[in-house]
Amino acid sequence: MNQFSLCFDKVKKDCLKFIKSQETKADKFKNKERMIKSFLIPLCFWINSKADKKKPYFVGLAGGQGTGKTTTSSLIKIILSKYFKLNVFRISIDDFYKTRKERISLSKRVHPMLLTRGVPGTHDINMMLNFFKKSKNKKFERLKLPTFNKAIDDRFSKKHWYDLKKKPDVIIFEGWCVGAKSEKNNTLKKTINSMERTKDHKQIWRKYVNDQLKSKYKKLYSQLNCLIYLKAKDFSLLQKWRLKQERKLWIKSKKSSNTKIMSKEDVLSFMQTYQRVTQNMFRYMPKYASIIINLNSNHQIKSAVYKNK
Repeated sequence: MNQFSLCFDKVKKDCLKFIKSQETKADKFKNKERMIKSFLIPLCFWINSKADKKKPYFVGLAGGQGTGKTTTSSLIKIILSKYFKLNVFRISIDDFYKTRKERISLSKRVHPMLLTRGVPGTHDINMMLNFFKKSKNKKFERLKLPTFNKAIDDRFSKKHWYDLKKKPDVIIFEGWCVGAKSEKNNTLKKTINSMERTKDHKQIWRKYVNDQLKSKYKKLYSQLNCLIYLKAKDFSLLQKWRLKQERKLWIKSKKSSNTKIMSKEDVLSFMQTYQRVTQNMFRYMPKYASIIINLNSNHQIKSAVYKNK
């Protein structure tokens, strides 16, 4: 335990500073020192033992909406950089959403529900595959990668994009559907919520999303070296956490008039587009993820299960 304590002493200040930046007056993190010391530091020791300095080690980090992927991946990055001196790059699958213009075109061409960002098929998959390929290139060349502004539902301008100048030792690729697998056709036929009943009764949207998971997304996810899954108890808990997340976004954006902040009804409706893939992940991801981090209903890490190697 001594090495974990040494690590904690070195990273504690930076980690707590980051956590503070994520808090609001009404929403404070509880048991933060325990989370860092008992769960995130051992996880970073595990990642460090796998990382190969010759080529980037790809860490997939998945979890339903509101599970804390951004916070968790940011803290992992702090620990790996500060204590292990690794060059870590963190990016979200959300940053690779197709532009609003591209999604409008997709919604006209395939199905109106594809205007709503989120599901597989609404990301620029070729850009992601290209990013993975170029990251592994022996002669690494500087990469410019997109950043997505959820408040305006479109990409930031190119001057705000990530500028990756040096080959990373570790790439943390996080997102709600990272590592998700396609469904069987018989379960695809069953309608699971009111949105599917009213807007996708011909199953065009869900079949398109599933086909995306079956093909290019499968190719992308197969390149991950490990997969960490933040597992909540159920979908209703995710809805509660996602509503809390939206309130924080509203506070942080200082109620600016040009930001699209969602109402409670908007959030719950939006989450119906995520429900099918999320519930499939609840069912199957614990069977194939490298590490399952179980969260309790208070949004805290309850346990971590290491599945392989």
